[in-house]
Formats: sequence, C-alpha cells, structure tokens
Amino acid sequence: MTERTLRGKVAIAGIGETTYYKHGQSPDAEFKLALQAILAACKDAGIDPRDVDGFASYGDDRSDGPRLAAALGIKELRFSNMHWGGGGGGVAASVANAAAAVHSGMANCVIAFRSLAQGQFARYGRSRTGAAAMGDDAFLAPYGLMSPAQRFAMKITRFMTDNGIRHEALRAIAMASYHHAQNNPNAVMRGRPLTAEKYEASRWIIEPFHRLFDCCQENDGAGAVLVVPADHAKDLPHKPVYLLGAAQGGHHRSAAPVHNAPDYASAHFKTVAKNMWDMARLGPKDCDVVQAYENFTGGVLLSLVEHGFVDPKTANEQLVLENLLVSGGKMPMNTSGGNLAECYMHGLEMVNEAVRQLRGTAINQVAGANVVAVLGGPMVTPVSSLVVGTEAAL
Repeated sequence: MTERTLRGKVAIAGIGETTYYKHGQSPDAEFKLALQAILAACKDAGIDPRDVDGFASYGDDRSDGPRLAAALGIKELRFSNMHWGGGGGGVAASVANAAAAVHSGMANCVIAFRSLAQGQFARYGRSRTGAAAMGDDAFLAPYGLMSPAQRFAMKITRFMTDNGIRHEALRAIAMASYHHAQNNPNAVMRGRPLTAEKYEASRWIIEPFHRLFDCCQENDGAGAVLVVPADHAKDLPHKPVYLLGAAQGGHHRSAAPVHNAPDYASAHFKTVAKNMWDMARLGPKDCDVVQAYENFTGGVLLSLVEHGFVDPKTANEQLVLENLLVSGGKMPMNTSGGNLAECYMHGLEMVNEAVRQLRGTAINQVAGANVVAVLGGPMVTPVSSLVVGTEAAL
C-alpha cells in the first residue's frame, strides 16, 4: 500500500504580507490588501502571479478565489477552497489544504492567505448583539457570555485551577511576544515594550485574562504563502521550506454546544496534535521554534500542553520569560511578536515567520533552526496545526 502523507511532498516557496495596521486604520480595502500580500508572495518565490492556479483560506475570508483570479489575470483557476470554522482555527488547515491540492495534482501553485480590513467591515471579535439570540447564543447571551474572551475564560479557569497554574505563566507568554515585537519593524506593538509592572497594572478583561495584554489585537492587513510541489521548489530563489506534518479537526464531541463538551477544559488539539506528529515522524522535542496562536494567553497554555510542549504539572516552571525568548530560551516562541504584538492576522503571519526562521532570515533568528511548529487558533472547532522544516529535517 502506498503511504498517504504530505510529508516532504510540498514546499512553501514564497511568503508575502502587507503593512499591518491597527483596527480600522488601513488606507486600502480588504480585497486590495489580499492582492498585495499575494503579489508579494509571488515575487518572493520568483513566480508569475498569472501562474497561480489555486487559493485556500479560512475564517470566512471575504476575498474569494474566483475574484482574486480575475484581478490577477490568472490563466486557469483549478482550486478554490475555504476551511470551515471561525477565526484562526483554520490557519494551518488552509496551508494543508493548499498542499493537498498540489500533491494530488488538482493544482500546481496554490496560495494560502488571510485578509482583514475591519474598518471596512465590522470588527471580527466583537460581542454578538441583536434583537434575538439564536443557537448557542440563546443559552449564553442571557447570562452575559457574548464575546470570545468570555466564552473561553471559563475553560481556561477550570484548567488552571485543576493544575495549580499561576497567572505568571500567562504573563510570560504575553511578555515574550512583546519582547520579540520590539525588533520587528512591521509589528504594530513595536515601540510599546511590556514590563511585568505594566502587565500587572493593566485593566481586567475577564478572569483569567485579568490583564489587557492577555488578549490579541484587532488588526487590518493580509498575509500569504505560496505552496508548490517539493521538486519544483528547488528551482526557485529561496531555500525550500517543506511541509512535514499537518492535521485539522477535533477530538470526540469537542464541538458539543453550550459548554457541554465532555472534555471541557481543552483547546481541542488532543487528536489533532497526535495526527500531526505522526505524519511528521517528529515530536515536540524535535522543534527548534514554536509559533503558537494567541487569541488569549490562556489558549496558548492549553495548546502547548496538548501538543506536548508543556507538562501541566511543571507549567509554572516552564512558562517563564527567559525560557520563551530567542536569546537563550529552551522553547523560543512567537519570535516576530505573534497575534499579541505583531499583528492579529488570524495566525497567517505566524506561518510567514516560521518560513523566515527556516530560511535563516528572521529578525529574531534562532540559530540553526530546522523544525518549526505552528499551532493554530485554540478552543474553536475545527482546529489545525502544522510542522515545517528544512531539507535537513526530511
């Protein structure tokens, strides 16, 4: 039987991004931002944009494939795909879907992307209001659970309480992202360093996100990655970055409604992480860098545990600032600033940073990085994650 895998079969040959803006401050429309990021990725890969033949996105992206194809003058559109689910749960899945299209022969050159202009449209993470609450909201909104922060806080509080994890662990996650962002000229929070004192003095959102800095930004911008067959990537300008493993989905009844999942205090990665590591033939100890999606710092905590990077029994000792920094940390994380401090582009910017780390061109470069894990948005369903690596990791 032929092995069914994406491991080493495709590569990310190009990355692109726009300037990142605070919510509502982009001078350009969302569709134009998407085009800018795609053109940048094509230029980076040395590929004519008209040779792109597929698109994959997620999070209800409004810049649809056929319209992009028309605007770019693409010769033939062969693949147009959207991952179900909201927010960043689909960031790795969009890359994996692009990879699956390329490896299967459905397409040859696929762009995975995300675009947001929240001044043009409504703010993505706003609480839901309306004349009538429907579905899950009918059971949550009357009790004040309207925003993602409110809905996720209960799960994280349960996990932290059950495992005796202190708020200092969440503080370290936030401070690492802000620390790395200070060197990144495209980070929205550059020039706004975060100290322990500033973190502790910031206002509460909802426990355990009792600081403003535990919550992601809301931004405008776009990012894109270009996926091609592995053998094609060797002929292109940059060192190929190979997909080693990817998985998406959720474990048993992870999407049970109204906070009724049997495994309540979970980020929903338990089976997804196993499937990803199995495809990659690697484990967390093999990773040189971690890019962990922060919608909230508590979600990072759960995600790191479920991917095997952190033992909940020793999380207070592992999740300290010095352990998460490029400069000497045992687990360098969110090296461009992440969703908290670079840009909340629903995690696509973290895929770009993973590629830069493996090319050796990152601003906060981890020396000799060969394997990077990108952990997608936690606590939604479905979720997704991926592992990428250099040729040495194959």
